[in-house]
Amino acid sequence: MTEPDVFTQELNDTSIKYLHYAGDGPTLIMLHATGFSPWLFHPIARELSGEYRIMAPFLSHHRNAPPEEGISWQVLADDLYQLCRKLNIEKPLLVGHSMGGTIITLAEACHGPLAGKIILIEPIYLPPWLYEIKVSPEQHPLAGKALQRKNYWKDTTEARNYLYSRSFFKSWDEEVLELYISRCMIAGENGGLTLDCHPRTEAALFMGGLKRNPWPLLPEVSCPVLIIEGGQSENKSEIDLSKAASLFPHAYYHQVDEAGHLIPMEHPALIRKLIRSFLQKDSW
Repeated sequence: MTEPDVFTQELNDTSIKYLHYAGDGPTLIMLHATGFSPWLFHPIARELSGEYRIMAPFLSHHRNAPPEEGISWQVLADDLYQLCRKLNIEKPLLVGHSMGGTIITLAEACHGPLAGKIILIEPIYLPPWLYEIKVSPEQHPLAGKALQRKNYWKDTTEARNYLYSRSFFKSWDEEVLELYISRCMIAGENGGLTLDCHPRTEAALFMGGLKRNPWPLLPEVSCPVLIIEGGQSENKSEIDLSKAASLFPHAYYHQVDEAGHLIPMEHPALIRKLIRSFLQKDSW
């Protein structure tokens, strides 16, 4: 089993940790979803390592703010650009899930041309009017849920039983679910297990997604883009990803019929196949 190294890179005003899988090919950077961890990409990155040099930053630790203030996704996009520049990475291949996809979009539009190719898995492009109003964390549907999230289990057995009892996790790949327990939970100060990304940090990240409307920026992304959407995603009624694909100058749209929003957690082998296919072909 290929285990990545964990490195830390200094940025202008902070530092960021990232998983690193050695490889002789192009650099592939993978950005995770809100509240999760790059470790959930491990079944994908492990099999792609060697043919790619893979980096997967931790986006839930290097910036702090209360939920009321929010952690701006534009700031995280600037951090991605800084990371590439500090490490002298030219034309990286970028894969982002959910929040990670939006961060990539902002980085490419505001600092590009940056990437060689981009894959966006269920990026969060909210209805434009939502970026024009003010809501409290409690009023935000996802930040509010994050603040109420369970954050203590006495041991891994209790955590595993809890996760397997929740409908949210029933569709997850078994290896990814075990990685969630082993890598997204940490020892609590008073014993037991807590979430590595504290619910208040997760709420602040959700609130930060309202600080920059990505829709006007989509035409600025000139490199080839693949948008992947889950056919059963709960976001389909609010987020029009086929329309988003039409606004990029050079984009393709692919729907995974039997998947929800969390496609990398549900179908890691399929996502790995789609990444290989899109990145290695001149046309798709």
